[in-house]
Amino acid sequence: MSKPLTSCPEHPARTLVLGSTSRYRRELLERLRLPFDVIAPQVDETPRPGEAAADLALRLALAKARDVAQRQPRALVIGSDQVADLNGEPLGKPGSHERAAAQLRRMSGQTVVFQTALALVCLESGFEQSELATVRVQVRTLGEAEIERYLRAEQPYDCAGSAKSEGLGIALLERIDSDDPTALIGLPLIRVCRLLRAAGLQIP
Repeated sequence: MSKPLTSCPEHPARTLVLGSTSRYRRELLERLRLPFDVIAPQVDETPRPGEAAADLALRLALAKARDVAQRQPRALVIGSDQVADLNGEPLGKPGSHERAAAQLRRMSGQTVVFQTALALVCLESGFEQSELATVRVQVRTLGEAEIERYLRAEQPYDCAGSAKSEGLGIALLERIDSDDPTALIGLPLIRVCRLLRAAGLQIP
């Protein structure tokens, strides 16, 4: 999904800012070999009643980018958010071993849809675009012992869906369907490159 307002003229001095506290998104963005700053957004991430996972992810990605852009109006600001959707119910970051185990039990043998939203905002130029990357993940049927072994080994308590596909969590999965392989980790780099080019940056 793309929502262009205006184009952003190429400006070699324009700062790139990642509006996120996620180390995973920072590490992904570093792959593009572009200099960037990191600023934590201040956004209430509480879902609205009945809000679909895709709508929630897009709303929060835009809110994060806009919040940081208010403090850095000349910068190109990236905002992103990911929500896991299990049969229409959003799954957030578990935050604890007990909640992660409960998530994995519920996900066992199920298809989980990860909605990863991306927004790029430049307040000074009026540039604003957003996109959504959808990843369908088929989870293996998991036993209690392997859930416990996995959680003790990787402790993915800061990951929506309680598994790190880029790490040992891949062993819990049967199949991943996506057109952007980095989307599941938290930042869809194919879409990031597309939006940055639209904003006038040359990549590579």
